[in-house]
Amino acid sequence: MAMRLRTLLGDHPGTSALKKGSIRSDLVELDFVDYSPTNKGFKPMVREQAFAVSEMAIVTYLMAKSFGKPMVLLPDVVVARFQHGHALYNASQGTLKPSDLNGKRVGIRSFTTTTGAWLRGILANDHGVDLNSIDWVTFEDAHVAEFKDTTKRAPAGKQIVQMLVDGELDAILGEKVEHPQLKPLFADVAAEEKSWFARGRPAPINHMVVVSTDLSAKRPDAVREVHRLLSESARESMKASASAPRFTADEMRRSLELIISYTAQQGLIPRAYDVDELFDDVTRALI
Repeated sequence: MAMRLRTLLGDHPGTSALKKGSIRSDLVELDFVDYSPTNKGFKPMVREQAFAVSEMAIVTYLMAKSFGKPMVLLPDVVVARFQHGHALYNASQGTLKPSDLNGKRVGIRSFTTTTGAWLRGILANDHGVDLNSIDWVTFEDAHVAEFKDTTKRAPAGKQIVQMLVDGELDAILGEKVEHPQLKPLFADVAAEEKSWFARGRPAPINHMVVVSTDLSAKRPDAVREVHRLLSESARESMKASASAPRFTADEMRRSLELIISYTAQQGLIPRAYDVDELFDDVTRALI
């Protein structure tokens, strides 16, 4: 009888074949739990170990590791995207460039989101922004309860996009919406993305997959099978969708190295981990 594993996994191009049931296993059966959006399930995974297998924002995983949470990374990328288009400003208040953000009031859903960490890293390292000079306004706490958030919390009932429209914020990170007053902080997003690759930067990873350390310790065969299912689903999805993440082991490693660097630089983790530290003996062998 197949081992049943409570699983959190969103609907993405790379997971489509697996979630539709076209890829199966005699060893494990994934019991999918629905959260909408999927990131609402990250907090119960981190705080309560609610799933045996879980999609996970990579910055949340890095922070969870720093507090000894019992989960381990699989080398399976399920969400990756360019970040430059997810930063907006209110053009009715005048033109704003990334280098103009020093001392400004900037909103972000949570200070610890992966998109936010990528964008702050880009702003600091590519555009000379002093992140400590910014007046950060947040709307949610971190998935990892132990993290001490020192940002200002938006007033109850306030919405991040509307605050930008109303002139209560100078810019927002992590949002991508169509609104006549709002423009991308990076004026030519396509050019920024092209420049990113031209400088040898990796595709930015947002979400990967983790398993509980208990599962990895007691049933390494099940962990290997979960990886096989995810890998086969990704390969199937690549044939049908150009947007499915495509990562070699080297590309995954380079992307992880950069987001680890940014996350440590921003004080979200106490030190920059080596990529191999993110895996255990079972999952490291799968890379």
